Amino acid sequence: MPAEAVLRLGSKGAEQTRAIGRRLGRSLRGGDVVLLVGDLGSGKTTFTQGIARGAGFGGRVASPTFVLVRVYRAPVWTLYHIDFYRVAEDQTRDIGIEDYVGDPNGICVVEWPAAGKGYLPNARLEVRFSYGRAENERALSIKAFGPRAEGLMRRLAPAARRGRDPS
Repeated sequence: MPAEAVLRLGSKGAEQTRAIGRRLGRSLRGGDVVLLVGDLGSGKTTFTQGIARGAGFGGRVASPTFVLVRVYRAPVWTLYHIDFYRVAEDQTRDIGIEDYVGDPNGICVVEWPAAGKGYLPNARLEVRFSYGRAENERALSIKAFGPRAEGLMRRLAPAARRGRDPS
């Protein structure tokens, strides 16, 4: 899949958004980085809840907006849920972003990634969230950068082609 390829998925509500995240979470490995882009309330944290479940974390997953980083220890991987919403670009290094992104045993999920652009790897999966027509509907556009991310995107694609819940 070329880097310009975009996978488009639809979600009819929070549970389906979590299911898409769960499917992705099952395939993520240490060193993977997933960037989440979208307006407030568009489903970024809901998607991350699914990723955490798919990676094996069974506890509560909450937005890191006010704490900047939440760490979830799953049986195999550590999930770093990072939120740059309240962080200026020149403050990114202060939260230790290089430690999280560079952890070979960690998966990084980054909400509002623009402030971290100088510290985030070129190899990544980028998920953009937008509102659908109905109140709870969301459209997800997934773009892969690098061979590993392309493989992750391919794993999500079969369910999208069938129009089924990808969990």
